[in-house]
Amino acid sequence: MNIDFAPSERSTVGIEWELALVDRTTGDLVSIAGDVLEALNQADGSPHPSITGELLLNTVELVSGVHHTVANAVADVVGQLDEVRAVTEPRGVDPVCSGSHPFGQWFEQEVTDKERYHKLIDRTQWWGRNMMIWGIHVHVGIEARDKVMPILGGLLAYLPHLQALTASSPFWAGIDTGYASNRALMFQQLPTAGAPWALPDWQAWEGYVADLTATGIIDDVTEVRWDIRPAPRWGTIEIRVCDGVSTREELGAIAAFIQCLVEWMSTRLDAGHDVPTMQPWFVRENKWRAARYGLDAQIILDSAGTERLVTDDVRTLIDTLAPTAERLGCSVELDQLNLILDGGASYQRQRKVAQAHWGDLPAVVSSLRRELKYGLVSS
Repeated sequence: MNIDFAPSERSTVGIEWELALVDRTTGDLVSIAGDVLEALNQADGSPHPSITGELLLNTVELVSGVHHTVANAVADVVGQLDEVRAVTEPRGVDPVCSGSHPFGQWFEQEVTDKERYHKLIDRTQWWGRNMMIWGIHVHVGIEARDKVMPILGGLLAYLPHLQALTASSPFWAGIDTGYASNRALMFQQLPTAGAPWALPDWQAWEGYVADLTATGIIDDVTEVRWDIRPAPRWGTIEIRVCDGVSTREELGAIAAFIQCLVEWMSTRLDAGHDVPTMQPWFVRENKWRAARYGLDAQIILDSAGTERLVTDDVRTLIDTLAPTAERLGCSVELDQLNLILDGGASYQRQRKVAQAHWGDLPAVVSSLRRELKYGLVSS
């Protein structure tokens, strides 16, 4: 099987931001995405070019264009967020973003009426119906197809950093799961989801997709739902491991971190160096540690089994990537990782709110609404 990789400008960036729709008074999820999207139709009746639906009717997704800087990509989706709010506010509904809804129940949610979603639910049953999860996806342009799999393999060492920094799904169906990111473990129950297989080159990727297609596991390449995957249609690597984030500061920080990591590895390849990788069993253990312990995770750094507190390693990486960030014009955004390190990740902030309100989870939804509206600094 031949899979074409679209031409793409190096280290350009795009962002996808999934938002839940909640009742402003109760905090309950509301299934009005169809109405919202219809209200956002263009003058000729065609759909909005960037705001779309998702698996469940309680969700809308904001999709940026292709940008050279993280700041412009974030501004793009924040502008779309304003468009969504103009429709939802008169309806008493607000958008929020976190990896899970604190108390929503799967059996109360409506599935979007599309064949691909009905097929997914029919195949996956209870696991599929429980996909009340929200995330951010970041695309980074890769200018040469042969770089894709080496960079993807190198990025696997940073899955726990991204997972821990964005962890925002401690609550599930009204209980505290004990995990920083329950979303991480829920999503990987789907076929073809989770950490990628270690594939050495593009030909191996083509063979993998051919095997899955021939056996009916997938119908097309977009149904490979890895935490990090090639996106051949766009000429990018797509990082999908992150939980949803509730503020533009976090969105920019994570996108800058990803953009810098990809460009840093691309530069190594240009210089004739290999991109370091680690054993698949370390990759999978790291993902579990980050999902369980978040920013308190002791993670495995290399193939030798060296371990370190994830926050300490993030601080080192901010310094390591600083020259790359300056070249890419995202120094401000990369530095905002310190807002998360110093002020806590979303799962920590959510638990703090719940504790302050004697376990009242609607109060957690209210805090997520405020963060999305006013930002991390002033929330």
